[in-house]
Order: sequence, then structure tokens, then C-alpha cells
Amino acid sequence: MDFTLDETQQDLKKLAAEVLVREGDEERLWQAGLMGVCVPEEAGGAGLGPVEMAVVLREVGARAAMVPALPTLVSTLALAHYGTIDQQRRHGDGRVAIALREPGRALADSPATAARPVGDGWALTGRKISILYPGAAVLVTADEGLFLVESPPVAASEPTSGAAPTSSAEPVFAAEFTSTGEPAATIVLDGTPAERVAGPEAVAGARRLFTAAVTAQASGVLAGALELTTSYIKTRKQFGRALAEFQAVTMQIADVYIADRALDVAMWSAAWRLGEGLPAEQDLALAAYHVGEALKALYTCQHLHGGLGLDVTYPLHRYFAQAKHLSHLLGGADAQLDQIGALV
Repeated sequence: MDFTLDETQQDLKKLAAEVLVREGDEERLWQAGLMGVCVPEEAGGAGLGPVEMAVVLREVGARAAMVPALPTLVSTLALAHYGTIDQQRRHGDGRVAIALREPGRALADSPATAARPVGDGWALTGRKISILYPGAAVLVTADEGLFLVESPPVAASEPTSGAAPTSSAEPVFAAEFTSTGEPAATIVLDGTPAERVAGPEAVAGARRLFTAAVTAQASGVLAGALELTTSYIKTRKQFGRALAEFQAVTMQIADVYIADRALDVAMWSAAWRLGEGLPAEQDLALAAYHVGEALKALYTCQHLHGGLGLDVTYPLHRYFAQAKHLSHLLGGADAQLDQIGALV
């Protein structure tokens, strides 16, 4: 299996790296068209797929950039796979969030959120959490499929139970804290009007795309932290010798390298299989498990930096915060071990 990027993917990687040189420059990502790479060509995008999504997100992670690339690329790719051309055109600007997680539940293909037909449309009831960068609309997974819900802005700047809605059908949003400081929200649906995108088969598809996206960004995060730490131990001296010359240090940085390669291989395998329309559940579960291992590797990177590793103004802190955030989105390593056990 050859994971070498083709010419288009290499150009995309180079462009993303150049745009992300300026930390967190979200507007430049939009201007460069990187947020629209997964929007179908008929809807004004580049029409690319899971591998290209992974290419962009890995570059985002490698710089620990706080931009809405993950929810944007997942939602537009899900609409490209399951939505109508009208839905793709209406939401081709990528201002759509995605809501998969539910309280006390790992990512699953059987959401507790309930959908019922009402007249010519649908109504949703349930609660979704960890909605990244909530926008003008939200893609919501429910027992009857994938739905679009129009969403008002999140009114609260801090987590809150939310004020009572003016109508019981209106979605209620409450802001959440994240380890990175990026915006996220919980949404409460109580008979909320929704537009159906696709049936239950799309729920598993959306979960797979989301998992691939999170693992791709986590792969970049670990690679960026490894590069930063390797550079540090080469130049930081103790007892007149560079830290990299001490055997204990070389063994620890080797462990980080192994964790980086394990996540990278599993992630690219999963993204490639998704792009080829092949079964990818085992690869995704393995990659998701290694996201939890990546968080452990970040602890090692912090340790090798000594006291500097705990400085919140030092770049390593951004990598650690993102690794923790991404691991949380997938439910942690134990949830992935359960998934792997169920698959094998």
C-alpha cells in the first residue's frame, strides 16, 4: 500500500503549509479555497475527498492552528456524499457545524437523538455536545438519519444552562469550555424543525468522516510537537552536553517518534480506504486509539522540556491542549479499545 501523495495532494499540502505560516489566520484559509476543497465542483468547490481533507487537517495540526477547518471539512464532505445539490450549494461556504456526540455516549451509529416526521418535514428531540465552531447551520445525526438544523448564534460566552427559548421548538445553545479555548457548544433540541439530508446509512458515514478528520489533525499535532521537542533537546545543554546525547532522553524521544509513526500510518490507511470506498472501520478504530496514545506522547514532550514545557506561553502548550481536545472528541483510548474489540 503506497501512501505517497499525488501531485494534487502535494500541491494542497504545500498551499496549506504556506497559508498556515501565519498562526490561526482563518481568513487566509477561506481566501485560498482550503475550506472548500471538499465541496463538490457543481457547488463551487474543488470536489476532493477524504485523503485531501486529511492533508489539510494534518497541516492544521502540525501548527496547532485554532481554525474551524475540522468541522468545516467534515460537514462539507458529508453533504457532498449524502446531500442534494441544493443543500450543497446553500451550504457550500462551509459555515456548517457538525453534531455527533451525545452526553455519556461514545461516537455511535445509533444516536439517542430522535427524529419524527411532522407534516412535510421533520422534528428532532435530543441533546448534542462538543459542537465545534457552531455556525449558521448544524448537521445533526439522529436515529432516522442525518439532518440540517438552522442555528442561531451561541448567545453565552461561558457555559450555561441557557435561557428558555422563545419557542419550545427552537434549538437552545450553550457555550462549552475547551482545552484549546476554541468555541464549542451544546445544543438542546425539543421538537426542533429539521431538514433531512439522508437516511440512517449516513449516520455511520458521518461518524467515519469525523473520526478520520480528528485523527488527521491529531497526527499533525503529534508531528509538530515531535519536531519542536527534537529541536529543543538538540540545542538545550545540561552538564555541558546537549540533552539529545543522554541515553535516557534518546529513548524517550524514540517512544514519541514511534507513537507518531503508528498514528500516521493508521490515519493514512483509514483516509485512503475511505477515499477508495473500501471498509475502513478497523483502520479508523486503530487510528482513533492512537490519538489517545498521542496524548501520552505529549506528556513525554512536556517532560523533556522541563519547566519550559509547563509554560502556557510556549508553543508546546498549544500542541498539548489540542491533543487533549482531539482525544476528548473521540471519547478517549478506552472507548476505542472497546470499538476494536467489537470489530475483531
